[in-house]
Amino acid sequence: MKTEMRLGVIILLCKVFLCGLAEESVCTPGFESELLVFKVQRDHLYKGKTLGRVNFNTCDGKTRILFQSDDKRFDVNMDGTVTLKRSLTLHEGYEVFTVHAWDANGKKHTVSIRVEYVDHLKGHQMDTVMNISSKMKPHFDDMILTFPKSSTGLKRAKRGWVIPPVNIPENSRGPFPMKLVQIKSDFALETQMVYSITGEGADQDPKGIFTIERLTGNLYVTQPLKREKKASYRLIVHATGLGVNIAEKPMEIVISVIDQNDNKPVFTQNPFNAKRGWVIPPVNIPENSRGPFPMKLVQIKSDFALETQMVYSITGEGADQDPKGIFTIERLSGNLMVTQPLDREKKASYRLVAHATGLGVNIAEKPMDIVIIVSDQNDNKPVFTQNPFNGSVHEAAEIGYEFMTVTATDADDPNEYNGIVSYAIVSQEPQLPKTNMFEINNSTGIIRVRELGMDRKQWPRYTLLIEAADMNGYGLSTNGTAVITVTDDSDKEPHFEQTSHKPVTEKKLLLTDEDDSG
Repeated sequence: MKTEMRLGVIILLCKVFLCGLAEESVCTPGFESELLVFKVQRDHLYKGKTLGRVNFNTCDGKTRILFQSDDKRFDVNMDGTVTLKRSLTLHEGYEVFTVHAWDANGKKHTVSIRVEYVDHLKGHQMDTVMNISSKMKPHFDDMILTFPKSSTGLKRAKRGWVIPPVNIPENSRGPFPMKLVQIKSDFALETQMVYSITGEGADQDPKGIFTIERLTGNLYVTQPLKREKKASYRLIVHATGLGVNIAEKPMEIVISVIDQNDNKPVFTQNPFNAKRGWVIPPVNIPENSRGPFPMKLVQIKSDFALETQMVYSITGEGADQDPKGIFTIERLSGNLMVTQPLDREKKASYRLVAHATGLGVNIAEKPMDIVIIVSDQNDNKPVFTQNPFNGSVHEAAEIGYEFMTVTATDADDPNEYNGIVSYAIVSQEPQLPKTNMFEINNSTGIIRVRELGMDRKQWPRYTLLIEAADMNGYGLSTNGTAVITVTDDSDKEPHFEQTSHKPVTEKKLLLTDEDDSG
């Protein structure tokens, strides 16, 4: 009997043990970490550089997965390899972005990636990748600040939020959710921060209009906004340390909804008032509109129209003056129409004169000027003023020495982002003695020395592939070439030296050169 009981207990324990193993072996799809840190030795990274790799467990054995980066400068291959789609300078010493992947059930998973410049002179000999697992306590010994032993939190000087102004045009077409801005506490240099929002449009009515990614701080709007319904939203942003006792003082953010011309004018006074005038909203037309044409721009109306039928006509540029026929007006309704797509680069504005007279009665408005502004669209690539650019630099030039400039122009509006050109070095040939011997001022195109070690005898010439991109570096781009000739003292002009030998009256002219006789 005792033997049977012991055997039964053993069988029961085996079942419990096997059941526990089965429970522990259940696979949960997702990234292996919540945060990855890719450490690099240079603060200027060229297009195509491999930064590291993300690992996503699908639990079904698949090794090729579709990843999506929220930053268009970074590309993630199906094997998880993260590369640069364009050259990048880590001006603040780091960049943070997020990568998304979806499991077999359609659930979205996200990992934050931090690309961090580490000076190789401080003991780092190669680019590295650091995983901060969600199941382990993060280590931040390599960050800028460390945890003090005397406190549970990080000691801090006077710190603050890094928040750009937030403006949203109404009636945006998305796609949604649409990123507005990245909110960041400067504690993020020391530890992973978790962000959240409260207030109007978040957890208060109208709820759900704004959301924030908890690890990146990316603030999103989830739907088009209407300024006439609500002109601004007041949000409160919170930031706390992940697993550490750190919290920012809550920060207020005001989101302003920018007005668009989406409403007809409404009369606010008695039409029989002696003081009369035109009721004309401002007229703006985006260039390259696809129509259909003729396309209504605005309705022009005299407030005499409440008393009698008015007849409308227009004269001026684009009407009865060259370029003729671009604008027409419906004589009885006052609807102003454009008949074709406009090109801001050909003509940025048109000045029309509108006329209104009574039909069969002696009434006439004083003619009124209408200025039609053609809004710029980013439809022109930058163009280099020459190609190639040629310059020279002495092999002993010091770091920071500026020696040549490349320039590109953009036909788009120079006062808008569409026409602001940014420069970047894409590649350097030869890549010796270092891969980034030169750097370029993003705004001016001035090229200067970045590294020492130029040697005219070994590398007499460098060729740089330069990228010029509008929208301050994020729009349309074009490539050009800068050819740099390395010089040394041998490139100085030789000079003549006269010597004489007494008492000989004959004089000799000796030709000397400062080059090494070898």
